[in-house]
Amino acid sequence: MPSSRSNIVLSTGIALAALSGCSTTTSNPNLPVGDAAYQVVPAAIPAPTAYQIQPADTLDIKVFGEPDLSSDKLRVDDAGNIQLPLVGSLQAAGASPAELTGALATKLRERYLVNPQVAVSVVETAPHYASVEGEVQKPGVYEITPGTTLLGAVARAESPTPTARLDEVVIFRTIDNQRMAARFNLKDIRGGVSPDPIILNGDVVMVGHSAMKGLWQDVLKTAPFFNAFAVLSRN
Repeated sequence: MPSSRSNIVLSTGIALAALSGCSTTTSNPNLPVGDAAYQVVPAAIPAPTAYQIQPADTLDIKVFGEPDLSSDKLRVDDAGNIQLPLVGSLQAAGASPAELTGALATKLRERYLVNPQVAVSVVETAPHYASVEGEVQKPGVYEITPGTTLLGAVARAESPTPTARLDEVVIFRTIDNQRMAARFNLKDIRGGVSPDPIILNGDVVMVGHSAMKGLWQDVLKTAPFFNAFAVLSRN
């Protein structure tokens, strides 16, 4: 199964190929603008009530009194499963540590142990990546940490080039299985006029330049308003 890094490189190519053939898109007058837009593209991500385990996370699983069933560094595979002695394969991705604890205890109680005492914790989270393309000094795929913002992602690519259009910075994101795009003004964000939006795993940031006329006109027609995501395609 492809890695997260490979998926981002592939999604960048798919997005650009799709956009190059786009026809003019009618603007949606109901798209949020200004403060309302940041309810769609937030400048801060609220802390989740419970962390959901992801593929490539590393778990610490303790079954008290059963060292053969315990593991202090168990990696979730790319399909989101874990493998444990006697239990076999079990889906872990998408569950919280508490939910996985309950699922493991149930499996062990059904088959092997009278009253299993299980504890699951995440000791290392999977790396997250975003791609920064267009008019930046070093385009590429970069590892990001929780809370990385648009300015931080562009800084990882060693900042825009002198010919970059700072008012034509577009973030591509998949939301509810739809490919979306939102346009931002990097100059306003740098000056504190607009909030700095959060970059998420799998995002693609494109910094514009007037030479990218064909592609860029399609992007700007699709995302005509600053700070508001617009649908690019539907699955």
